Amino acid sequence: MKSPLTNTSTPPRRIKSYMSKYAKQLIKFLLRIIITTTLLVWVFSQVDLQQFWQVAKTIKWQLLVAVWMLIIVNFWIQSVTLQLILKKQGCNVGIVTLFGASAVTSLYSFVLPGLLSTGIKWYIIRKNTGKGSSVLSSMLFNQLSLLVIMATLGLIALMITNPASILFKAKENHWPLPVSCSILLAGIITASWLILNNRTGSRIINALGFLLRPFPVKIQKKGQDIIKQISVFQSAGARFYLTVALLNVINGLILGVFIYSLAARAAHIAVPAGVLLWMCAIVYFLRRLPISVASLGVREVTLVGVLGIYGVEKPAALLMSMILFSSSILMALIGTIYHVFWAVRAKKSTK
Repeated sequence: MKSPLTNTSTPPRRIKSYMSKYAKQLIKFLLRIIITTTLLVWVFSQVDLQQFWQVAKTIKWQLLVAVWMLIIVNFWIQSVTLQLILKKQGCNVGIVTLFGASAVTSLYSFVLPGLLSTGIKWYIIRKNTGKGSSVLSSMLFNQLSLLVIMATLGLIALMITNPASILFKAKENHWPLPVSCSILLAGIITASWLILNNRTGSRIINALGFLLRPFPVKIQKKGQDIIKQISVFQSAGARFYLTVALLNVINGLILGVFIYSLAARAAHIAVPAGVLLWMCAIVYFLRRLPISVASLGVREVTLVGVLGIYGVEKPAALLMSMILFSSSILMALIGTIYHVFWAVRAKKSTK
């Protein structure tokens, strides 16, 4: 017989493991707050606050409302794209639910930044479908395809605008940057084609499965399930790829051209649309990194630094950043409404 003392030692161990887990999460969250605070302090130290408030008083409110409306359209197009991808995995989810899941994710991005907040969206969709691995692979494919499109749009915009010629004050076109962008763009397109191609894609999938061998069995099994789900997209067909790419291009242009242009005009900033597009792509990639809270600090440093190259005053650049941040607050408020509604409905169904 086992001694009763062996049973009494189990709860303290579990409590200790839980405490260490939450302690790590708390430390990570505090680090993100420190990074966000440091970046914001640096930005505001570079800006004359009196001049900033003077510029803020001249904001064009009709353009601010237009930014809010377009961010809702942007999230709706994202939901349509994800719904199309989920259908390929046999998951039927309504656009309203997907839109609400994205809005709730925006709410949680104030606590769980970057890719970590997308786990909330996965949980909501999995709860509606019951297919966790299919939802995860669909979200992964959606994120990767959108990252590829944003990288493509950003590189094309960089090649056209070529900020290096302004930065280095070159009389002629500064060719190293466009050449580097074209090489990188060709590499991204080639890699995407190889992965989605039926022949070469299967070999890449097998290589990924081989890389999972050093990990524990549980992780290997989960990874193999996700890899099998991703392989479904390799036989989706050119029409599916083109449709997803077109929707993501529209989504990227709405975000990088229209929303950023309206935010710039609302702050009385006049720069080429191509500049705003590649600047938006940079901010988009930085937002994926879990280094800040709700992209605060990262977006402000990028806008103030980049727009300064084109002679934009720092108070105006900071105001543009605050306008873009207000759209995140809007989606978080919509996410709060969805969150409360779903919680009340779940409580009623439980009763």
